[in-house]
Amino acid sequence: MGGSIDEGGEVMNEVSDQVSIDPQRVDALIDMFQTLKPESLSDLDDFYAAQAVFKDPFNAIVGRAAIRDLFAHMFDTLQTPHFVVHDRMLDGTQVFLTWSFYFKVKGINSTQMQVIEGSSHLRWSMSGDGAWTIDLHRDYWDAAQELYEKFPVIGWVLRHLRKRLASPSKSA
Repeated sequence: MGGSIDEGGEVMNEVSDQVSIDPQRVDALIDMFQTLKPESLSDLDDFYAAQAVFKDPFNAIVGRAAIRDLFAHMFDTLQTPHFVVHDRMLDGTQVFLTWSFYFKVKGINSTQMQVIEGSSHLRWSMSGDGAWTIDLHRDYWDAAQELYEKFPVIGWVLRHLRKRLASPSKSA
């Protein structure tokens, strides 16, 4: 057991002898995401619990079928969407990934590759059959900076607003 001690001498964030997610299972998930294609969407079922929760800046859904539908929608509305995972951190049953998501928007300046930089928090649990599955997938990315600012009118407004609210930089 381990953890940090608060001001009152109590152990915080105690780590027990709990089972931890197998790093090879996480590697398999990363490989699946980096090679995901419309014809391989059923592979998502191998990693998500039946009632898994997925949340990002645009979606809050529950269940394997809804998660599969979300990724099917991604392929329907975007050209050449793909993920590149850069980093991973594992702590017991929690996994944190940083990634880049590359895509072209069908019908809207479809020649220009777009990129969204983000991260995912994944909480895993052991299913009844002994397999590790994701029961919570939460994506974090800045919709304003990564997406909205790229649109002509709203982008100008958001970039202007960001500049006005930013702290003035001071060089040494």
